[in-house]
Amino acid sequence: MSRLFNLLANLFPFWVLIFSGLALFFPAWFTWFSGSMIVWGLAVIMIGMGITLSFEDFHRVTRSARPVLIGIAAQFAVMPLLGWAIASAFALETQLAVGLILVACCPGGTASNVVSYIARADVALSVLMTMCSTFAAVIMTPLLTRWLAGAYVPVDAWSLFFNTLQVVVLPVTLGMLLNRYTPRLVQAVMPVAPLVSVIVIALICASIIGANAGTIRDSALPLLSAVALLHLGGFTLGYVMARLLKLEERVCRTISIEVGMQNSGLGAVLARSSFAQMALAPVPSAISASFHSIIGSLFAAWWRLKSAERSALNTEPDTGEKRDEIAAELSKRSAE
Repeated sequence: MSRLFNLLANLFPFWVLIFSGLALFFPAWFTWFSGSMIVWGLAVIMIGMGITLSFEDFHRVTRSARPVLIGIAAQFAVMPLLGWAIASAFALETQLAVGLILVACCPGGTASNVVSYIARADVALSVLMTMCSTFAAVIMTPLLTRWLAGAYVPVDAWSLFFNTLQVVVLPVTLGMLLNRYTPRLVQAVMPVAPLVSVIVIALICASIIGANAGTIRDSALPLLSAVALLHLGGFTLGYVMARLLKLEERVCRTISIEVGMQNSGLGAVLARSSFAQMALAPVPSAISASFHSIIGSLFAAWWRLKSAERSALNTEPDTGEKRDEIAAELSKRSAE
């Protein structure tokens, strides 16, 4: 049963894409999932992340400090500036521009851990980076959003700070406490937790897209292009930055994935709560969830193929030359 749950959870891009696509044409199927249900849904996701962590994980950060710090710096430097630049270049209307900048200022998403596994990257480092960027987001997301989106609309950084605190720190901490004090309960729910998170994210995205289906269809090309370019740029620049700093290949892949994949569910909830007057602000986050999953899956498949090719090249075939070398060595040993 656990294998089935894992298989269904690993199809994350498929579920988000299918739910979002159906929401464009059958909005009523998904718009019922709205209001406080979205907030509680994100809380469930963050608790699910929390139960995979322990307080001892913070000690591990000190042993992997350099790649973690580089990854977090890239997360909150590359993506926010890239989001602002793309919103300006595409001349997105105010609500969509604010939404794009907000999701660009969000931390890495938990789906990055799955993609890191598929890409044969450093999964443990991916989990650490997701955890650290999530807690850093309590400060960084409000500050960066106010700085970069403030040119479009007034941004209440304190309100954004408290909203982030409520939907990130509290549920993640609760999950960590459950992990520590109720291990049997955590062990029982762990197999199904990733699948529940995937379904909730798909429902959040589909609900937002369904509620704004007409507007999305009308402005599909610039909006979809902007979101796709944001994530494609994040993956590419994250990898290049890590390579320039001479990190090993697995770490470069991990940082690329962490930078390129945002916590789109958090972006959607923050957009709804902090920019309630902007109905379209959550839309880039909803589309982001589909795009970063698809792009991440493609990168992961490519890297996995490269790893397989490299392994094959490193395995020396039993050629005639190799056999001659072995025969010479045996003759030498016989003579001795």
